[in-house]
Amino acid sequence: MARNTGATCRISRRYGKDLEFKVRDLESKCNLSAAPGQHGAKRKRDTGYGAQLAAQQMLRLKYGLMKRPFRRLYQEAARRKGATGVILLQLLESRLDNIVFRMGLASTRREARQLVLHCAVLVNEAVVNIPSYSLKPGDKIAIRERARGQTRIQEALQQSERRGVPEWVSIDPKKMLGEFKRIPDREDLPSDINEQLVVELYSK
Repeated sequence: MARNTGATCRISRRYGKDLEFKVRDLESKCNLSAAPGQHGAKRKRDTGYGAQLAAQQMLRLKYGLMKRPFRRLYQEAARRKGATGVILLQLLESRLDNIVFRMGLASTRREARQLVLHCAVLVNEAVVNIPSYSLKPGDKIAIRERARGQTRIQEALQQSERRGVPEWVSIDPKKMLGEFKRIPDREDLPSDINEQLVVELYSK
């Protein structure tokens, strides 16, 4: 699958939010209050469509999806009963690469995706190398024995100890074993995500 390889700091600055591309102090190393460009051009006033498009772009970039996979996920959310926007967020959060990141086994979602693709992750004791694999509550996630010595995983776990993990997942850092305990509620997820704008964009 194609992926975004552009300047991650510039992308975060474009939207004025930390899209969790890298582990760094964005306040000091990436001025989110400035627009991208040599001198930080003045931000244009968003139209209704512009706001909807920006919300869609921020959400799919945050979770590392290109346009077509993101649209397919939205269509799946729209088929299910309930609030489409909330279901979309829950589907994004249930992806294997995201849960590996949430558990602190990877420092970023990109790094989590790479671990999955390199067959370093077990789901219920079986190797799964599909980042978009949808987990169910009760699924156990672990790092394979041969990959546990990787420095990046050790560093990610140390960072995770400082920032904590969401309550809908659990992790045993020593065993590198965790569980997807439950699907998160909307209140568990960041309040700066405006999923309703995404629904409005695709509902046209």
